[in-house]
Parts: sequence; structure tokens; C-alpha cells
Amino acid sequence: MTTASLEDWLRPVTLTGRFVRLEALSTSHAADLFRHADAATTALLARGGPTEHSLDGWADYIGRLNAVPNRLNWAVVMLDSGVAAGRISFSTVQHADGWIEIGTMLTPPFWGTAANKEAKLLLLERAFEVLGAGRVHFRVDARNERSRAAMLRLGAVQEGILRSYQRRPDGSTRDSVMYSVLPQEWPAVKAGLQARLEQKSG
Repeated sequence: MTTASLEDWLRPVTLTGRFVRLEALSTSHAADLFRHADAATTALLARGGPTEHSLDGWADYIGRLNAVPNRLNWAVVMLDSGVAAGRISFSTVQHADGWIEIGTMLTPPFWGTAANKEAKLLLLERAFEVLGAGRVHFRVDARNERSRAAMLRLGAVQEGILRSYQRRPDGSTRDSVMYSVLPQEWPAVKAGLQARLEQKSG
């Protein structure tokens, strides 16, 4: 069982890597997200996206995300430009059972860059090496082939498909694919992420 307290698990620390900085998501990041997002950015989000694609819509969306209990949200800020490329979250923190769910949303200009890899590396390092989590998992819309392929490249294990698991804002239901990483799998996952980041810096 983890020795870190619930307060530790919910502390919005700043995490800095070689390519990105993770800082607490706030409405100050709304302008970057609005500028770089499109319909594809939010179409597959479990909670839906902004109610309207505008600066105010994105600010409202960030406010709603930050109001969700047992959730931490970070902006993924590119170190070379200072631009917020998207957000990454401890979508659910279940301290009593020792697990954390991670969810990611990046805007299209940053797909395929180091942003996703290093953001996940930083949060997985915190989850396993600082907080002592016994499990980290990810839920992906079954239609999102790009994210599903990314989960397998990460080294996460596909556990199954949760059928009609969540209701989208339009009233339809989505199947969610569950992937997980356990502490004994983390060293190999970490090595893989680090190797792929080295390729990005070469």
C-alpha cells in the first residue's frame, strides 16, 4: 500500500522535463487551447469538450474540469515556445485502493511530438516513484484508433472493453478500452518512453 498521503496524491506540483513543463491547468491556458484546437481535439473526450469553440468556452471547460473532485489537471507547456499544447490529468485519484487514472488531450499541432511522451513519462514517474501507486490506468474511446495504438506503443496492457460505459454529451454511448501499467511493468515502460524521447532530441 502507498505511504504517500491523499494530500500528496492531490497536490498540484509543477513537473519539468526536457521538452515540456506540467503546470496547474488554469484559465490562463484557454487562449492557447482555443487557438490550436479543432473538432477532432474534443470529439472523443469522455466528458465532452467546451460547450462552444471560443475563448470563453475553453475557459469554462477548464473551470469545470478543475471542479471535479479527486482530479488534478495540468497544462502541457512546451519549453521551447511557452505554448500550452494541451492538458494531461490524474482524471481519477483513488487513494484508498492505490490507483490513478491518467487522461490526455493534446491539440493537433502537437500530435506526434515529444509532448505526449514526456507528459506521460512525468506523470507516471510521479505516480509510481513518488506516490507509490499500485496501478495506473487509461480509458480510451474504442473509436480512437490513434490513441489505442499509442497505448500499445507505451507498453500498457489492454485489459478489456467496457461496453456502453459512458454517455457522450450528444446522448450516445461509448465503449471504453481499458489499459493499465503495474509497478513491475513500469521499468520497461519508462525505458521505452526514454528511448523514444532520445529519438525526438536527435
